[in-house]
Amino acid sequence: MSTIHKVPMRKCVGCNTMKSKQELLRILKTQEEEILLDITGKRNGRGAYLCKNLQCLITTVRNKSLERSLGMKIPKEIYENLKKEMNMFEL
Repeated sequence: MSTIHKVPMRKCVGCNTMKSKQELLRILKTQEEEILLDITGKRNGRGAYLCKNLQCLITTVRNKSLERSLGMKIPKEIYENLKKEMNMFEL
């Protein structure tokens, strides 16, 4: 008899689609108000999830959905850094 494991699902803040946690990238706001790309998905802080494509990042910049999700104003430099880091993960 095998056990069925529940797959954790998360919603992309760019396109609002539900995907498994492994298919998404976690954007993290630390206690020091720092915005990082959390590759492990286990660091402490407030997280928001994005698909691994640049179109979702562009959509979230336009809609400011990442800012709402993390509860802070995000400077353009942070978005540029996220774009560079996401280029490594794009499918």
